[in-house]
Amino acid sequence: MTLIDRSIKSPRPVTPLGILATKLEHLSQQLEALDIDAKLKSELRQACELASGLDPYLSHCTTPESPALASLVQRTQAEDWSQRFSDSETVQQLEQEMLSGHIEGQTLKFLVHLTQAKRVLEIGMFTGYSALAMAEALPDDGEVVACEVDAYVAKFAQQCFRESSSGHKILVKVAPALLTLKQLAAANETFNLVFIDADKASYVNYVNLLLDTDLLAPNGLICVDNTLMQGQPYLSGESTANGVAIAAFNQTIVDDPRVEQVLLPLRDGLTLIRRV
Repeated sequence: MTLIDRSIKSPRPVTPLGILATKLEHLSQQLEALDIDAKLKSELRQACELASGLDPYLSHCTTPESPALASLVQRTQAEDWSQRFSDSETVQQLEQEMLSGHIEGQTLKFLVHLTQAKRVLEIGMFTGYSALAMAEALPDDGEVVACEVDAYVAKFAQQCFRESSSGHKILVKVAPALLTLKQLAAANETFNLVFIDADKASYVNYVNLLLDTDLLAPNGLICVDNTLMQGQPYLSGESTANGVAIAAFNQTIVDDPRVEQVLLPLRDGLTLIRRV
């Protein structure tokens, strides 16, 4: 019998699909108590099942995460992030929902394999799930350079990396990402794949620096996370600062003649960008 640690709080819904599933479930529960058409109730239950069942089914049909990644998830979920704040000037609160997660991690691993990348740059690491996932897909002499502004989570991630046979492929640089990127560019470093999952207001600056320097290899791929930002870029109503920043970033990429891009509805949105 498997014991469940009740002290570990389930992640709140932070993706468009997760939020939709939660809202539909709430509406369905409210309408069940009302004397309304049975067919309407049945259709709403089917809508709930359609929305809530998709992510678990995707996970079921996706290659399982490694034991090291599963351990990293458990450690991250067990940490009381409400007591921790970023060391950065923005004082952004840390939370377990920042994890890339199983399906996105496997997607990034696939992209590393498909691009035959040997060098990966990660901008924004948190506790290291995506960094470790990509490292697992690299050859033994490959490298992930991971930029993280928060010293506490950087140390947390490095402790997790030591449990993995792929952890030695990850080099963590603790500093504001733009500073690290400029240093890497000055050292003539080049990367085949770049994954961006950091402060949303700086997304445009990160991509511009990648495109304006040789940091991105000629046939390199940029992957940008959270580009749906809980649906805020396309919803009516007031957006958060992150929602405004992501909407502006998405439009900037649409208008940039230097690139081609596709926005995938994976978790909270993953945009793939390449030079033309």
